[in-house]
Amino acid sequence: MKRPIILGLSGYYHDSAACLICGGEITAAAQEERFTRIKHDHHFPARAVEYVLAEAKITPAEIDHVVFYEKPFRKFDRLLETYLGYAPAGLRSFMLAMPSWLRTKLHLRREIHRALGGRYSRELVFTGHHEAHAASAFYPSPFAEAAILTVDGVGEWETATIAHGRDHEIKVLKTLRFPHSLGLLYSAFTFFCGFKVNAGEYKLMGLAPYGEPRFSALILKHLVDVKEDGSLALDMSYFSYPVGLQMTGKKFAALFGGPPRAPESAITQREMDLAASIQQVTETIVLRMATTAQRLTGSRNLCLAGGVALNCVANGQLARSGLFSKVFVQPAAGDAGGALGAALFVHHQLLAHARVPAGQDSMRGAGLGPSFRNEEIAALLDRGGLRYEKFQEEAGLLQVVAAAVAAGQVVGWFQGRMEFGPRALGARSILGDARNPQMQAKINMSIKFRESFRPFAPAVLAEDAADFFDLEQESPYMLQVAQVRPHLRRLLNPAEQTRMGDPDLRQRINVPRSTLPAITHVDFSARVQTVDAARHGRFYRLLQEFKRQTHCSVMINTSFNVRGEPIVCTPADACRGFLATEMDLLVLENCLLRKSEQRVTAAKERQDYVASFKLD
Repeated sequence: MKRPIILGLSGYYHDSAACLICGGEITAAAQEERFTRIKHDHHFPARAVEYVLAEAKITPAEIDHVVFYEKPFRKFDRLLETYLGYAPAGLRSFMLAMPSWLRTKLHLRREIHRALGGRYSRELVFTGHHEAHAASAFYPSPFAEAAILTVDGVGEWETATIAHGRDHEIKVLKTLRFPHSLGLLYSAFTFFCGFKVNAGEYKLMGLAPYGEPRFSALILKHLVDVKEDGSLALDMSYFSYPVGLQMTGKKFAALFGGPPRAPESAITQREMDLAASIQQVTETIVLRMATTAQRLTGSRNLCLAGGVALNCVANGQLARSGLFSKVFVQPAAGDAGGALGAALFVHHQLLAHARVPAGQDSMRGAGLGPSFRNEEIAALLDRGGLRYEKFQEEAGLLQVVAAAVAAGQVVGWFQGRMEFGPRALGARSILGDARNPQMQAKINMSIKFRESFRPFAPAVLAEDAADFFDLEQESPYMLQVAQVRPHLRRLLNPAEQTRMGDPDLRQRINVPRSTLPAITHVDFSARVQTVDAARHGRFYRLLQEFKRQTHCSVMINTSFNVRGEPIVCTPADACRGFLATEMDLLVLENCLLRKSEQRVTAAKERQDYVASFKLD
């Protein structure tokens, strides 16, 4: 039987992406935002499709199946039923939503055929939203069988599912339906604390350790009834998201002592405590859901996907709970990963192709995006008049970069294929010394331009991880939080203890909590990436060289972007980011640029310089 070529698509609602499966292998996958530079771009993933087809050297006419990650008519049914149930409330929201549905979303067959230039003439397949999430988690996992838990805001009607995967089949066992949703409950608090829904949930998670969960009982008494099996029912009188333009209403505000925090305003103790409270409630619910999944399936393996699966604090708690021997989280757990899951669902579930797990996940370290040759990069730098050094040997490059990081410099690191998913994992990264107490503030304020309370993630050699972190299993995709080992923690002096009790968050941020202060959060936690040779290649070898020079194999690894931008995709994107910020070095494959050697070094001059020419 022919091994088919399958194109998976997500989008039109949030985070468009394309994925190509050739003969059961994941050939390429990328989010549209990386190419258009529009964060969370929801339009048809035209540029991503162009890329994945080019990577496989095929045309749309050679595709056997095109599959979309959601069933639009079921989603539209949910919208209509919800609006009718709340009428006449929600009229404004209804009027704003309908044009795009009537013009585009109800006609996705036509839209997709048109976007593929009329060169794909076969039928389209539409999977369920949570079917795609479940497939994205189970099929690339290293497990022959596993419990599968998917949790997000909402797909068509479902907001969470428990399923069982065995061999090439997935069987859904239990579902939770809209409007009762853990993801939307968390997003409601994201909104109320002044962050952007579907983008700021990780900020809320990062804020939580600064607070006390003093509102947890109030949440469980008034907002959500949580059952022992993890199912939940929300009191919808507190929420306006089903038909409103905001997530919460006046009753929600009254319960928590006032209106929502205005975006970009000062963060108060209330927001810190709200973040801590909803995080605690979320962890309780996820643990109960996982317990039910284990009971229904009897499995010792767990696969996770959906937006809530990006809550790495909850993931860490699951790993430590002992419920499962192994936990695999899809690195592109959100809607973008639906493109991957939809394609795999068709290949295995609908076409019944066998699946043979290989002992390691098949995500290839998430390096599924485009890469660039040294010759292309050098030509681009020459066109832009940028000064650079080209290394013939990798060892020399790694020695220079490791020494620069050890000396307190910040390095933009651009290597190999771009990552698929929200995390930079050593291909499109900004690197710094985790031991440097000034590094968190430096990168946050002068390079990332983001909230200063947010900690950075450590990348550590996999074989050394246990020396630094209380980690239950490998974490190659930076999706698990673990505690920094006690012997690395610092005792605070009296002045530092006073600062930690200050109601002004800014006074607490830069109090070093360990000998790795730039990656240790206020509660001694860290979002760990374990780096191994098979998945991470040159990045692994860089950490080895850093260890040789410093006797420490931990570096800051944060995404190569500034606030409000997607992670960089091309060398041109990386050059703009390098020139527009206070980054010291930029490494583009074998080419190294030093800020001090460029024609202009003052920040204002660099901004004008970037605007004056095109690197593409």
